[in-house]
Amino acid sequence: MRHNRRVTSVTPLPRTPAAPSVPIRLIATDLDGTLLRDDKTISPRTHAALGAAERAGIGVLFVTGRPARWMEVVRDHAHADALAICGNGAAVVDLGADGESGRPRFVRVRPLLEETALQVVSRLRAHAPGTSFAVERTSGLFHEMSYPPLHLDPAQGIAPAEKLLAEPTGTTPQPVLKLLAHHHELAPDAFLTRARAILGNLVSVTRSSPTALLEISAHGVSKASTLALSCAERGIRPEEVAAFGDMPNDIEMLGWAGSSYAMGNAHPDVLAAATGSTLGNNEDGVALVIERLLAGG
Repeated sequence: MRHNRRVTSVTPLPRTPAAPSVPIRLIATDLDGTLLRDDKTISPRTHAALGAAERAGIGVLFVTGRPARWMEVVRDHAHADALAICGNGAAVVDLGADGESGRPRFVRVRPLLEETALQVVSRLRAHAPGTSFAVERTSGLFHEMSYPPLHLDPAQGIAPAEKLLAEPTGTTPQPVLKLLAHHHELAPDAFLTRARAILGNLVSVTRSSPTALLEISAHGVSKASTLALSCAERGIRPEEVAAFGDMPNDIEMLGWAGSSYAMGNAHPDVLAAATGSTLGNNEDGVALVIERLLAGG
């Protein structure tokens, strides 16, 4: 989940991994900085490549840090019964079935317990002063007054994190999907390293924004672990999956998939983790690989 995009001026040449040992049955792709161009659209070439893959019997699964309410961007590119993994693995949603307010319907939730999130807030307040917080629930985003607001995603409520993490009243459960932590001074990777040291195995911590914005999920919840669950339910093995990504929240997924591709605009750690690389998101890097896979190359 990112608030703005970084710009890279040099695109590395694609690094092609060894040909898959078995036919690819599933394409698992990140959205922002990967499948989507910087203007948040899917190019005609990429749209055509996704359609060609599905006609060839290869499934397409969107795996993103975005919340379910931000998935409209791919609704026109998904088949009627398409699922997507959202919130860095915290939720699986049905893109073809509208829930409340026309949003995709949740079919799986892997929540972060409020009591655990409160421990995270306490530790980061003590050891990373200046951190502000937002809480991503299934019902929407809630944040502190000092947290940078999203002009396209108004908060459902504004209050101190401790109050936002109080058990919600009412009859409808609103599980916490992610805790977001922002720091206005620390560099993004430095904040990630510090938070992981502070929080240990209490939770899973990653990032996808070019700013110092951390995305915190329940321990063990990641794009990779939820993708593994979804594939097991379909009888798909890791070696039958080709995955694409560009930021640290994609690293575990790229390591799990049998074939993995870092975008030309990817974070250096992502380029190191993937088995191959492709062109940048503005150059249809995902489409290029799909076309080669379908051509047997």
